[in-house]
Amino acid sequence: MSAELTGAEIVVQALTDLGVEVIFGYPGGAVLPIYDALFAQGRIRHILVRHEQAAVHAAEGYARSSGKVGVVLVTSGPGATNAVTGITDALMDSIPLVVLTGQVPTHLIGTDAFQECDTVGITRHCSKHNYLVQDTARLGGVIHEAFYIARSGRPGPVVIDIPKDVQILKARYEKPGVIGHKTYKPQVKGNLSSIEAAVEMIAAAERPIFYTGGGIINSGPVATQLLRELARVTGAPVTSTLMGLGTMPNEHPQFLGMLGMHGSYEANMAMNRCDLMVCLGARFDDRVTGRLDAFSPNSKKIHVDIDRSSLNKTVRVDLGILGDVGGVMEDMLKVWKARGKKAGDLEQWWSDIAGWRARDSFGFEQKGETLLPQHAIKRLYEMTKAQKPIISTEVGQHQMWAAQHFGFDAPNKWLTSGGLGTMGYGLPAAIGAQVANPGALCIDIAGEASIQMNIQELGTASQYNLPVKIFIINNQYMGMVRQWQELNHGSRYSHSYSESLPDFVKLGEAYGWKGIVIDSASGLDEGIAAMLAHDGPVIVDCRVSKLANCFPMIPSGASHVDMILHADETRGEADEDAKALV
Repeated sequence: MSAELTGAEIVVQALTDLGVEVIFGYPGGAVLPIYDALFAQGRIRHILVRHEQAAVHAAEGYARSSGKVGVVLVTSGPGATNAVTGITDALMDSIPLVVLTGQVPTHLIGTDAFQECDTVGITRHCSKHNYLVQDTARLGGVIHEAFYIARSGRPGPVVIDIPKDVQILKARYEKPGVIGHKTYKPQVKGNLSSIEAAVEMIAAAERPIFYTGGGIINSGPVATQLLRELARVTGAPVTSTLMGLGTMPNEHPQFLGMLGMHGSYEANMAMNRCDLMVCLGARFDDRVTGRLDAFSPNSKKIHVDIDRSSLNKTVRVDLGILGDVGGVMEDMLKVWKARGKKAGDLEQWWSDIAGWRARDSFGFEQKGETLLPQHAIKRLYEMTKAQKPIISTEVGQHQMWAAQHFGFDAPNKWLTSGGLGTMGYGLPAAIGAQVANPGALCIDIAGEASIQMNIQELGTASQYNLPVKIFIINNQYMGMVRQWQELNHGSRYSHSYSESLPDFVKLGEAYGWKGIVIDSASGLDEGIAAMLAHDGPVIVDCRVSKLANCFPMIPSGASHVDMILHADETRGEADEDAKALV
């Protein structure tokens, strides 16, 4: 018979049994018993952040870069509410997390006690699942079940709210056997007849395209290899969402780049003109589709997704396949090869794509000493690609420029806030990635506005000797806000100028970081080299053109054929036939 443990000891033992190595958290009164139990053990490492939102983003970076479940521990009331932004971010981007929150003792719940909030009610719609545990005997089983839910099916955050008395009372704990859930049993295996039908549609298509997303990365490294093999045998082009970058090598001849609002011209035009779209692990986000009634109007559509609710939610498809995208692609390849299928005659399709590629929609020309942000990121990529860095970003123009100009050849190297678009994500995410990958080069490509959202986490990196690099694209504006104000609001830059900026070098030095300023094109390579040469954390203030805009761009409410390619508002070379489609 197992010995009795306090609820706090059960938490620590269950996490240990689940293989947890790291927790990101911040202590407070309602979780002090758990912190006391952590103090008495030496197996789980705790990373003390400076804000609970950053704890969740750090756990996201840890999970996204490692493939493991991220774990967060925060107190009740403001601790839990501070974590809500990160929890929502993880839900939108399908990141597996378990978030442990403290709660006031059970007899005080509902009395407006000190630091009480309805955590379960608040997080019901921004978590994959949540629990309020009021019986210490149930605590261990709930934690094991929470990990199963967080990482199975479509991954996401699970919240466990634990009253303080439940942490103190004792109960017996035994490591469960097979973990599952009595009702949540996601379908992993795709329907074989549907997969066979999909193979026939791909083989018959004259203008096919694979539209890929973050679900392929969530499926694991094998799924990435299966996608590349599927592209090879079919000969079809591949495009990717923001969250799917890295599933295909950036320089692969079949890869058309990112699609959507700031995607490549060739990717968006191919999506518009294809006769068959195969959506693999993506969800038809509005930043990808543009105007729905003009989205890929003449194509048949296949959608593979592990989330039943995503099928036919936004875009009606001809064939929906419910299942893990990795397993479905594996079965597609088996059927393709068993039936002796060959790549179709796609010569005309690739000729059309070559014409769109010739527009060089991501092109730019660096002239003079005023540094273009695109050039800064392109050189950062060229000078670091041999080290295979892990890149995180904040949110804004710099995020889109990074997606356009930093080439990704492997999964789990690109950490960004896609669905929620959370400013302040990048620095804590880079910290989490650095904890998960101690020997890796982890760089946060930031904006001067976004970096200030969670800049207190400089202290976290210093405390744990994490050699994170921050590369600030400093244009002295909330750049994407300013760009939209220029295009849609008559250049009335209402409150988008970044006034009273700190001296980032001095601020970094105050936390023990090395600070570097780059303020000219001729000094760019030297500044990047100095950043890379320093073995500790570095903050780089890279001062770029103030009014550079992020193009290409699909204006809000427009279709793929209405892309603005350059600052002169020259639109894409969408011919009359393409216009007629919308």
